[in-house]
Amino acid sequence: MRLNAIFLFMAAASLGQCQRHSQIIRDDIDGPNPDGSYKWAIETDEGIYHEQRGSVQEDTGLAVKGQYQYVAPDGQVINVLYSADENGFQASGAHLPTPPPVPPAIQKIIDYLNSHPTEPTRI
Repeated sequence: MRLNAIFLFMAAASLGQCQRHSQIIRDDIDGPNPDGSYKWAIETDEGIYHEQRGSVQEDTGLAVKGQYQYVAPDGQVINVLYSADENGFQASGAHLPTPPPVPPAIQKIIDYLNSHPTEPTRI
């Protein structure tokens, strides 16, 4: 039942956002199914697209994969791929910043610490 509520909330939130500004030209919903899986996709006439698939994993709970796309005010097409599971929400996209490389001196310290594990301290 909890999965149904999550699914319906996400679908309603996405549809609600789209309906304020544009016309929906695609609205596909499949599920939630008896095994807990579902998938949906929506698309608007203004270039907004969002799709998501989810399934229930026995050991870890709900696992979700999806993507959304829209046109930014500067005209750039923003596309985000994401997953959400026991490891949290993880997104990727060409527009997202990436961390700088680890400086060599810091990497040397990390490598040293990893090659010399210590016993945990007991209090």
